[in-house]
Amino acid sequence: MGSLFLLSEATQAVAETATEEAGLVSMNAWIIIATICNLFIQMFLIKKFLFKRVRAILDKRRELAEEDMRKAKVSRDEAERLRTEYESNMEQAREKATQIIDLAQKNATRKSDEIIREASQEAVALKARAEADIALERRKAVNEVKNEIGSMAMEIAGKVIEREVSETDHAKLIDEFIENVQV
Repeated sequence: MGSLFLLSEATQAVAETATEEAGLVSMNAWIIIATICNLFIQMFLIKKFLFKRVRAILDKRRELAEEDMRKAKVSRDEAERLRTEYESNMEQAREKATQIIDLAQKNATRKSDEIIREASQEAVALKARAEADIALERRKAVNEVKNEIGSMAMEIAGKVIEREVSETDHAKLIDEFIENVQV
């Protein structure tokens, strides 16, 4: 940096001497050459010390920006994968729920058919028992009626034997017998 300052002072000194000799506006070849050399030296020094640091900072920022963009892309891809997985899980849940509902409906239908079949079997069994009870009671009633008729016939026969039955007595006995049978 010090050499740059010295070079600049030397250039000014040369320019001052040249201005004093040539007048206010003059073109001195040495001044032009010194200025061009000064410009090249300044450019070299700026490039050597300043551009490398600026370029390093710019490269670092570019790398950070690229890294952020890569992270954003990875995050976006992950979010897309999670969304796809979520939709897949939701579809599977819907299918499973549909299967569960279908299975429950089938079970309910099977249960109701089974209950109806059992109720129908019980009704048939109750009807058969009732018919059997009715037939038994009818047989009992018929047997009781037969026994009553037999005993009434015995009574009538006993009364007939005790006395000679006339037509009117005979009609009376038959009427009595019919009345006893109807009761």
